[in-house]
Amino acid sequence: MTSKEVKSLYRSPVRMPNGLQWYGDELYVMDQLTDDVFVLNEKGSVKRVIWTETVNGSGITVGDGYIWTACNSNSGATARPKRPYDDHVANVRKVDIATGETVDFFPTPDGGGIHGIEWDDGNIWITAFSPKAIMLIDGSTYEVLQKFPCELNVLHGLAKDGDGIWCADRADKTIVKYEKATGKEMERIELPGDGPDPHGLSIKDGTLWYSDADFPVAEGMRGYPEIGYIV
Repeated sequence: MTSKEVKSLYRSPVRMPNGLQWYGDELYVMDQLTDDVFVLNEKGSVKRVIWTETVNGSGITVGDGYIWTACNSNSGATARPKRPYDDHVANVRKVDIATGETVDFFPTPDGGGIHGIEWDDGNIWITAFSPKAIMLIDGSTYEVLQKFPCELNVLHGLAKDGDGIWCADRADKTIVKYEKATGKEMERIELPGDGPDPHGLSIKDGTLWYSDADFPVAEGMRGYPEIGYIV
């Protein structure tokens, strides 16, 4: 187990940055409040905003020329206003990277909520809650290729790292790296008790980035969203 410090790069221009994905030199951020995707440059300035049909957006990834968003459904959601297209069904949306239009979608394999999502060479890693697990989904057929149990409290952001994949535990402020082939724990990072809740997670040039969505009605929140990296 390793204790790490965090460095906030800037005050987030996104009100509820619930998912992160570095794609080249651009940072794609899923805003849970608006369900829009904010594309930031390396200094944190907003380059463009992509409207999407995501419902209660959580994780985000980019692969095969598309954005993939984790729709956590809106059943019982209190962080964002209800919208006419809310469908109460947890799913993953395949989104046109230019227009934000939904190209395809698939329901979560277990029918439960989803927070973390990460593209990996034609396939997609996702988090599951019924039971708690990390799954690998075929990016074309949406069939489950692999699954291993995960004991974390609240599984959130995912970030691939060589033979491993990191998973953030938002509630316990812990980030764990698992071996992709076996599910064996490889490394564990504990964030400061007064630090951010790691909702989104992404990796760039060997550095882990996080976002704290600052869920507005949860006790103990710090009162502001944040994007930064772990040192």
